[in-house]
Amino acid sequence: MIKEFNFLRAFACLSIVLLHSTTQFGRLSGYPEGDLFHIVRIFLCFATPVFIVLSEIILANRYNKNLPKGFFGKRIKWILFPFLFFAVVDALVRNYFSPGVDVPLKIFNNIFMGSFIGWFILIIFQFYILHYLVVRFNLSMKWLLPFSYVVMFSYLWAITLDLPMLGSNTTLLQLPFLAWFGYFTTGFVIGKHYNKIAAFMKKYWWSILLLTALSALIIVYNYFNGLTAVNSRRLDLFPFTISFALMLLMIGRTIRHYSLINLISGLSFGIYLLHWQIQRFVAEDLVQLFDNRYLQLGSIFAGTLIIAAVIIKIISLLPFGEFIIGKVKKRERQPKEETLEKRLAS
Repeated sequence: MIKEFNFLRAFACLSIVLLHSTTQFGRLSGYPEGDLFHIVRIFLCFATPVFIVLSEIILANRYNKNLPKGFFGKRIKWILFPFLFFAVVDALVRNYFSPGVDVPLKIFNNIFMGSFIGWFILIIFQFYILHYLVVRFNLSMKWLLPFSYVVMFSYLWAITLDLPMLGSNTTLLQLPFLAWFGYFTTGFVIGKHYNKIAAFMKKYWWSILLLTALSALIIVYNYFNGLTAVNSRRLDLFPFTISFALMLLMIGRTIRHYSLINLISGLSFGIYLLHWQIQRFVAEDLVQLFDNRYLQLGSIFAGTLIIAAVIIKIISLLPFGEFIIGKVKKRERQPKEETLEKRLAS
C-alpha cells in the first residue's frame, strides 16, 4: 500500500468523526454563534467524497487493465456484508431511542435507500461496476472525463433545485452514480497515472496549494452569499475535495510512515460504520463531563475514536468478525534488518 493513501484515508476518517462530533455537540450544547464553526463543518464534508474517490484511486492504481479473479466476491464479503449488518444495527438503535419505529421498514430503507450512515458504500459498489466497464471495454478518459463532469454537475444542480416533483427525496437522489460520476473518472485518472501526478506535485507543489486555497475561497464566498448547506452534495465541494485530497497526498509522501496513521487507516472502515451509533449512546454523557465547550467537543471526538477502536479490536478477534466490520488492515512494519540497512546507507 502506498503510504500516502493510508495518510489520506486516516485524515478523512478523523474528519468524518469530527464532523459528526460537531453535529452531536450542536444538538446537545447549541451551535456557537458566528460563521467560522459552520464554515469548518462545510469543509469537513469533504471526508465522505474522499473515501469514495480514494477507493477508485487505489483501484485504478492497482487494476487499470483488468480486475483479478474473485474481486467482487471479496468485496461482497468484506464491504457489503458489514453494510448489511450495520443497516440492521441502525434500525435497532433507532427503535431503542424511538420505540415504535417500524424496524423491518427501516432496515429496508437503510439497505435500498441508503437511509443511514453507511449509504456511501452503495456509491462505492457502483464505482466497482463502472471500473469493470471501463477496463473491460477500454473506455478512454479523454472523452469520459469531461462527459462525467457535465453529467455530474447537471445532475447535482437539478437535485438541488426546489422542485415540487423532488419532494423530500434529495437524499435518496444522491445515491445514483450520476451524482458522483466526476469523482469516479477523476479518481481513475489519478490512480492510473499516479506516478506522473506525484512527480508533478513534487515539482509544482505550489500549484496544488493554490488550487486548494482558491477552491476553499469559493466555498467561503458561496457561504456568505447564502449557500450554507452542510452536506457532500454541494457543487462547490468537488474542486475543494479533489485539490485538498491531492494536497494531503503530497504531504503524505513527505512525512514519516507513522504506525498511528496506519492504525487509523486500517480501522477507518469500521470506525466509519460504528462512530455514529457510538455517539448516539455516549455523546450526552461525555458532554456533561465538562463545562468548556471545546472540551465537550473534544471529548465526543476522542471518546468516539477510543470506543470504536476497542470494539473493532474485539470484533476482529471473532471468527466471523470480517463480516461485521470488514477486513481490518494490518499495520505495516518495516523489518529491523531493512531499517538498519537504510540507516547504514544514509
